[in-house]
Amino acid sequence: MDTKGAIGVFDSGYGGLTVLKEIVEQLPDYHYLYLGDNARAPYGTRTFETVYHYTLESVQWFFDQGCELVILACNTASAKALRTIQQNDLSRMGPSKRVLGVIRPTTEVIGHFSATGQIGILGTKGTVQSLSYIIEIEKFFPMLKVFQEACPMWVPLIENNEHLSRGADYFIQKNLDQLFAQSAEIDTLLLACTHYPLLMDKLKSFVPQGIQIIEQGAIVAKSLANYLERHPELESKCLKNSRIDFFTTDAPADFDEKGSLFFGKPIQSRHVTLSGHSLT
Repeated sequence: MDTKGAIGVFDSGYGGLTVLKEIVEQLPDYHYLYLGDNARAPYGTRTFETVYHYTLESVQWFFDQGCELVILACNTASAKALRTIQQNDLSRMGPSKRVLGVIRPTTEVIGHFSATGQIGILGTKGTVQSLSYIIEIEKFFPMLKVFQEACPMWVPLIENNEHLSRGADYFIQKNLDQLFAQSAEIDTLLLACTHYPLLMDKLKSFVPQGIQIIEQGAIVAKSLANYLERHPELESKCLKNSRIDFFTTDAPADFDEKGSLFFGKPIQSRHVTLSGHSLT
């Protein structure tokens, strides 16, 4: 399988498939490799050092497959590993290669959605504790007031297919109540975890009328299209054959079953062993 020039899309598990879905919809001509590190998920509760190590190993795997561009479609990886990889590792791994995340594209536009100037961030514990969104939003919208709420139960509920159950309602309502208790003027919610779009219908039923709920997939896809347009030297290296190959570090059958819920259509994956970066 020739994957030289494919665009890599990485996530700790399934969530990044919601981003890949939007990327493929906007940019269907390219060859994409998706890797879910399900064997070591979730990343949201792990230390900065561990997330960095796992993410770096995965990025190296993409580079070994011939990818020139890798998208970290994972908020935790973007928050805890992206900057270090960009600043310290790319120079030795491949100076012409690029690794991008999902936080910067989102923070560049999030302020345009709010009329009150107050937004709420819903994310994993790791993303919230990193303060990455607060730091990045400050650069583009310094007057915006940002409130955060960690939702540690949401990902496990989604990955165990319990997110539509009544049991999930308790945790969703609890986290939303705690967020809005910080400010009643919040008019925009950002889903700062790529799993959370699967909760969209439920969230809409819980939040007050008029609240906007923003997911990242379409924003990241639009940003990537713009990035490729601004960097023709990189875009020219990207393979165009309208193909997607899926990989997981855990059981492919399980990944295919659950992943199809995130991607919106059936998928077929292969197992990858990251130590040594070999395909099986």
